[in-house]
Amino acid sequence: MQINGEHTSTTIIEPTSGLINLRSLSIWKYHELLYFFVWRDIKVRYKQTFLGIAWVVIQPLANMLIFSGLFGVLLNVPTGGIPYPLFVLSGLLPWQYFSSSLTKAANSFVDNTNLITKIYFPRIFIPFSAVLSGLVDFLIAAILLSILMITFHLPIT
Repeated sequence: MQINGEHTSTTIIEPTSGLINLRSLSIWKYHELLYFFVWRDIKVRYKQTFLGIAWVVIQPLANMLIFSGLFGVLLNVPTGGIPYPLFVLSGLLPWQYFSSSLTKAANSFVDNTNLITKIYFPRIFIPFSAVLSGLVDFLIAAILLSILMITFHLPIT
């Protein structure tokens, strides 16, 4: 094709058909690297806190107590017969996971600029490892929720 006397070429990139494509195979090729990125994020997070892994339990408990006092006692928000601390914690846990995952994933490229510019690896691993490392916190807090559900004699429905 010629535009204004200059030759230009057009490259058309089409997706491969089927569930498995070359891109997913290259991601699987580096799956151990993803494991080490997640492990690195977990180790760094707990080494940098004074309370360590206890912070994972203290943070949702503190938020639960604040929200229970504010909305449960002062405003008397109805919960449909569910104890208010459980009502609050069951909503806080997914929200805190989503919020922290979004924040960490957004900042992950800036935080790992030196790594990205030096070697090749699938770049999707950087935000994905930030999201997966937050899943550990979520699971620990979910155990806390399970213990509280047993304490309040509330079945999973």
